[in-house]
Amino acid sequence: MTLLVLFIVFVVFMFLGMPVAFAMGIAGLAALIGTMDVPLLVVPQRLFASVNSFTLMAVPFFILAGYLMNSSGITKRLVNFARTLVGHLTGGLAQTNVLTSMFFAGISGSASADAAALGSTLIPAMKRDGYSASFSAAVTAASATIGPIIPPSIVLVIYGSMTELSIGELFVAGIVPGILIGIAQMVIVYIYAKKRNYKSENRVPFSEVIQKLKEAFWALIAPVVILGGILSGIFTATEAGVIACMYCFIIGAFVYKEIRIKDIRKIFLDATVMTSVPIIILGTASIFGWILANQQFSSTIVNWISNVTSNPNIILLIVITLLLVVGLFIEAMAAMIIFIPVLTPLVTTFGWDPIHFGLIFVITMLIGTVTPPVGIQLYIAASIAKVRVSKISEIWAFVIAMLIVLLLIAYIPPLITFLPSLLFS
Repeated sequence: MTLLVLFIVFVVFMFLGMPVAFAMGIAGLAALIGTMDVPLLVVPQRLFASVNSFTLMAVPFFILAGYLMNSSGITKRLVNFARTLVGHLTGGLAQTNVLTSMFFAGISGSASADAAALGSTLIPAMKRDGYSASFSAAVTAASATIGPIIPPSIVLVIYGSMTELSIGELFVAGIVPGILIGIAQMVIVYIYAKKRNYKSENRVPFSEVIQKLKEAFWALIAPVVILGGILSGIFTATEAGVIACMYCFIIGAFVYKEIRIKDIRKIFLDATVMTSVPIIILGTASIFGWILANQQFSSTIVNWISNVTSNPNIILLIVITLLLVVGLFIEAMAAMIIFIPVLTPLVTTFGWDPIHFGLIFVITMLIGTVTPPVGIQLYIAASIAKVRVSKISEIWAFVIAMLIVLLLIAYIPPLITFLPSLLFS
């Protein structure tokens, strides 16, 4: 009865258009008041406990680092350097979009920051070069998913904090999948560009590549500083967020000299507003998740899946399919908080590598961020491109490419586990 009330209230408020965080919170309160004999004191307790974590302090710092990047001129220099490398390929500016996202991913760790920062720069440029608004939005939204896969990553920090896995290992495990997804997206760009005759740019001389490399040098070594510090044990993932903020500020204010004193207030204000979104979701989802745990929903799911088949490969496919469906209707962060405690028992039951499963879980959830009707990255890109989400049909080609990579890494575990085992053995 409790679970029935919880899910019915949640679904009703979601269809009424209420933000997912508030829909989960109200559903949790309805279940607690209507069907459970527990004091409502559990609500503020769960709200506080869910965010009272040293590890989760990395979230606001990496979000702030993304805003500092965008204000410091780092983003612009990354775009210029990427353009010299791939601008001559078919669909050059769209290829630049994907490659820049891969560079950008090494600092910000946020898909939304990636979509907003690169979209505001590249979508208008792509439209001026003759790319359709819908294709420009699709490329930007899809490439933004690379941000939380290539380290550092806010969602991997959250996954690691909830499962007590090594965040350093999760970060390293994301490198190969992130690169594979980037390559797959560049292939899709090439196919569309060939079909629609999107132009490429002239190949630049090697001297110009070196010049743009020099200009982007301080931006490009930021991921080396961040990941190198974590892997060497000099600082934790949370402290890496602080280092990223300091690094971006110093580069922006004293090297590139594009951050001014009057900009600092707006940067911090924007980062604070953006931080409030995942924090509110974490809080309300923790109430939702606590009720699921109290009602032993995890055991029910595990038993149901086990009754369907005992083949671990088929079960993994069922889990991926379930998460893909969930991602269509529930924001990725909220879905993670709800389903991480529900599905991680399967890791022990079927003997999967926890790091491998963690990356599969996170990447599957990120695919949901570009699929209607809830895909947040798609809405950000559509807003910048001034096109309706329903018109962005090209996004499905990118989704298929990401699904192919997802299945590849799901059934060839060394693609994920090789680097962590090499570096952490």
